[in-house]
Amino acid sequence: MPDSGFCHTQGVLARSIRPLLAAIVGLIAVALLVLAVIASLHQSSASRTAQAAPRPAQTYAGELKVQSLEQDPKKAEARASGPSKYSDVKALTYFKEHWDDATGHRITDIRTAGRYLRIYTNLPEGAHNSKAAITLCKRGLQYLRDAGESYPIVFVQARFGENGNPVLANILGPDDDSCRLTSPAPGG
Repeated sequence: MPDSGFCHTQGVLARSIRPLLAAIVGLIAVALLVLAVIASLHQSSASRTAQAAPRPAQTYAGELKVQSLEQDPKKAEARASGPSKYSDVKALTYFKEHWDDATGHRITDIRTAGRYLRIYTNLPEGAHNSKAAITLCKRGLQYLRDAGESYPIVFVQARFGENGNPVLANILGPDDDSCRLTSPAPGG
């Protein structure tokens, strides 16, 4: 008979836990449903905000935004071309004094940052390892050597386009003297 009392107690306990378990499972289901609804509302709100918000003008890495007080867009554009407040005047002067030829006239700006010499040109993006790009790179190397730079780094860059100002030729340190663009492979 003691066994039947234990079984009776166990049965009563099981009957009283079942509603509690059902309530817990129900609460979990409701909580998951609420989370799903909140996530859905958040996504639709974000997409409406993204659609309603004005999109900024497309920009590219390396693009320098220049503002001008000039009201005429053509004149403002002309002022933004060529040397800027970031230009290395000493390098520009050196290049003009040493080389006054068609290749030299390809230069639109020269900028330095530490050891890096960047020669911006009006050459097209497809002119990597071209004669003009290699010549300008070697001239940049000569300029840095004349300035006493022991670890020269030179980048000759194309005119601004879809890919910013792509590198056309480079020197990547004292062991590099070919100026040929080797890594990464252009267009690949």
